[in-house]
Amino acid sequence: MNHLPNCPKCNSEYTYEDGVLFICPECSYEWAINQAEENGEDEKVIKDANGNVLNDGDAVTVIKDLKVKGSSSVLKQGTKVKNIRLVEGDHDIDCKIDGFGPVKLKSEFVKKM
Repeated sequence: MNHLPNCPKCNSEYTYEDGVLFICPECSYEWAINQAEENGEDEKVIKDANGNVLNDGDAVTVIKDLKVKGSSSVLKQGTKVKNIRLVEGDHDIDCKIDGFGPVKLKSEFVKKM
């Protein structure tokens, strides 16, 4: 049996082929077969602490108090972060927190809102 790619939007494994499209029954996302071949498996999927797939522009909440390196400040649990940007590296979320400034976060310490 051929292995079908996971959904690029929600990472569901229950995709199916319908003509020239792949379809995800969980989020109703449709994409072209040739688009999936172009993207390949190179794209890294970044998930939050609960396993939800994160995308650029999402809003997240910090799930535990985080010490900020090089500062005496602490990011408190429940801090809301809007309009995140996903980047490569150990700290895979780049964002700007109101009243705090630019910060890089690890996806394991946030949950999607």
